Amino acid sequence: MTVETEAAERYFSAITAALSGLEIFMRDDRSPLYRHGIVAKIVAEYIARLDKSFTCWRNRLGFMETFKISRAESGYPVFQNLLELENDRRQADSRLATIPSARELRAEMADFILRHKEFPAALQKSMAERLYLEDIKSGETFAPFSLAQTAKVSVNPKSGLPYYLVHWASFDGTANLPLIYMATVEDSSDGIVRQLVDKDGRLNEKVEIPLPVDGLLNPDLARRFDDFTEKNSSYSLAPLTIAVNLDKDFEPLHPKQLRRVVLGPFYSAGITDNNSTVTEVLAKVRKPENAWLLTWTIQEVYSKGEKPGRRGLFSSEKTTQEFFINTDDLEATRQGVSSYENHALVPHEAYQALYAAGEAQKIFGGYKVHILSGGRVISDV
Repeated sequence: MTVETEAAERYFSAITAALSGLEIFMRDDRSPLYRHGIVAKIVAEYIARLDKSFTCWRNRLGFMETFKISRAESGYPVFQNLLELENDRRQADSRLATIPSARELRAEMADFILRHKEFPAALQKSMAERLYLEDIKSGETFAPFSLAQTAKVSVNPKSGLPYYLVHWASFDGTANLPLIYMATVEDSSDGIVRQLVDKDGRLNEKVEIPLPVDGLLNPDLARRFDDFTEKNSSYSLAPLTIAVNLDKDFEPLHPKQLRRVVLGPFYSAGITDNNSTVTEVLAKVRKPENAWLLTWTIQEVYSKGEKPGRRGLFSSEKTTQEFFINTDDLEATRQGVSSYENHALVPHEAYQALYAAGEAQKIFGGYKVHILSGGRVISDV
């Protein structure tokens, strides 16, 4: 095993353990997202896609020795790797047609070993490529951009308007970070209100809605909404900017809340160098599989009220949202959010090393720390 292969194996083991721990945390009833069960479920689905991507990248190394991560910044793979996964998925059927079946390859490998008394490296690469292509076809990976889905539909008893919980995701190609978005949006379209709201101001039970629905539930706006989310999912855009743009661009849509989950950065000893202090201490952790740290941020912006619209003979203005920004918190103002939470997940052994080095308080200042130990996540340490 070469040094590069060893480092790759260490990285994949660490990130897989981190994502597994994060999924355990999201499903824990003490998780801050668990109180909104559907939110935790949505985030867990995207984590599963991310985990699937890493499984595929790991398999891909069996026949393609190209894999780059953002070592000095996010600790995640660079954007090009996601594009390669998408390209391979599209070509999977045609490429599989040119590779012998797994049974044929195993027979050829056994025959090669018996005749040549050496390892069949070329056949092994073909086998690795076959398994990779079969795997990439079998489940969803984390795409460069995932189109929106409507996960929930209800009626706001105060306004009498139907509202949707819509989610989508993107992998920012500049920051190399996975981003998950969720928006709660009221819809005042006449046709939608007539169809979804009954005479008692509740959701019309006669209308069957097979959730989740691909795209925005309103078919007249669904395509435009997809275009909007694709253009407004960059990490460089503050959640406030995205919410304001959404409010401005769609006359009948009224965004009440926008939440963004930023999964990262990720730190791994001997692989990433995105934080010298963390790297130095993690290097002292005895077991390499425990020498990692995963951080994530939950950002939220919500409407505190509405500015009524105005309709005139020659011009009109739509109802606009007044979004709350916590100006008493400089960091919230900088991020363009009503509130935010910083979280960190770390294996027990790594936390002990950071604590013993006297670095825990400095590194985790402003973070809610969660420790992974024995398949459980311990929070509020």
